[in-house]
Amino acid sequence: MTTSRDESRAIFERAIEHTRGLSPATFDQWFGGVQFDDLTDGVLSLRVQNEFVLEWVKTNFLPTITDKIREITGWSVQVAWTIDQHLEAPIANVPQMPPVRPRSLVVRSSTNPPAAPASPSAPVAAEPRAPAPAPAPLRRPALPDDLNPKHTFATFVVGPSNQLAHAAAIAAAGGGGRRYNPLFICGGTGLGKTHLVHAIAHRVLGERPGARIIYVSAERFTNDFITAIQHHRMDDFRAKYRVHCDLLLVDDIQFLAGREQTQEEFFHTFNALHGLDRQIVVTSDKYPQNLERMEERLVSRFSWGLVADIQAPELETRVAIVRNKAALEGIVLPDDVALYLAQVIRSNVRELEGTLIRLAAKSSLTGRPVDLAFARAEITAATPRAQIMSVEDIQRAVCHHFHLRSIDLTSKDRHKSIAFARHVAMYLCKQRLKVSFPEIGRAFGNRDHTTVMSAVRKIEAQRDTDPQVRAHLEALERKLAGDS
Repeated sequence: MTTSRDESRAIFERAIEHTRGLSPATFDQWFGGVQFDDLTDGVLSLRVQNEFVLEWVKTNFLPTITDKIREITGWSVQVAWTIDQHLEAPIANVPQMPPVRPRSLVVRSSTNPPAAPASPSAPVAAEPRAPAPAPAPLRRPALPDDLNPKHTFATFVVGPSNQLAHAAAIAAAGGGGRRYNPLFICGGTGLGKTHLVHAIAHRVLGERPGARIIYVSAERFTNDFITAIQHHRMDDFRAKYRVHCDLLLVDDIQFLAGREQTQEEFFHTFNALHGLDRQIVVTSDKYPQNLERMEERLVSRFSWGLVADIQAPELETRVAIVRNKAALEGIVLPDDVALYLAQVIRSNVRELEGTLIRLAAKSSLTGRPVDLAFARAEITAATPRAQIMSVEDIQRAVCHHFHLRSIDLTSKDRHKSIAFARHVAMYLCKQRLKVSFPEIGRAFGNRDHTTVMSAVRKIEAQRDTDPQVRAHLEALERKLAGDS
């Protein structure tokens, strides 16, 4: 069925009204660069300012629009795109700020009336000059809004799992030692990457109050870039990030994955700052070489300086973290409770601290002291009833699979078959338990953590390239999943 242009526009506007209602601010930001051309026989024609807007709208908005059109008309909708920098009638009109124009300066006396014009022959008396105003005091740049005042080096608990990243962060802040640029800090969620980045900013501002610091997430950098493109303010964007910046801190760089134009801009920003020897600190949940859909030239630059990883903290470090958090929050915490929390919550510092705060809140509401019985009861109630797997469980499963004795995995025997089984067990411990490398090393005959790291990386590489290794791992993972 063929529809008139007015009917087509009405259908499209209904779909657009529905889509905009889901997120008005985001919709207006993007659809200022999109124009409706036509909707005929299921073909929707849209005009966009550039490929970047096209990709974002296509990924984030188009499914909702086409689903709504299909619901109204029953059509199977296809989209025809046209790129045109000059749109006559964009779907959303984003108001532009008027330019600031200087006003004429008029000086009036507050006490005397205006003087009559002097005659041409009358001498003109020189007016005394007003004293020059005192220079304005140097304003300290505003502290980035997202910095947590509690995230300083003084409140960061250092242990074997994070001491390299901690030392490198202090050096990046100008605290002595060799400074690496860039500093790439990687590690899992909740292990302290953001804490170190905030601590760097606080240290630099404490020692250089005039320092211009930019702290952004990769998502915020992307949004700033998009806004600059839409409002034709790329010069301002580049001046902010490349010229008026002494320290650039970027959190969660992995979220630039697949955003080619944003990666291109960040690449040039990186080069500009690095060429001026301005410190760059980047965090990620993966090593640079493991970042997916990231340009090779960016990955290469992330490795120019130092890649410092943060592992899950060891038991002693977790106990220290719990005690430190309790002291900061004014919570009375017995030693046996601190030890119990550290034993139960092993992989995530944020979860560990959150559990402590939850116990303190429940204690305050119920009037019960935070003792071992109280902690056990609350954590048991909040934890799903599931069997907790241990290193010993994995060692037992690996020994059964490869027909070995449990003592073989912890022995000094380097026979190829035993060494391979040992490496597989170490890899599975790291993947399933999220315990630290030193803890795994201790469970396998007090081996050094670097030996465990090497084993895990070796199995990771073989899993992708060797079908036989992959088959062993899949069989063991099925066995472990059935036992848990």
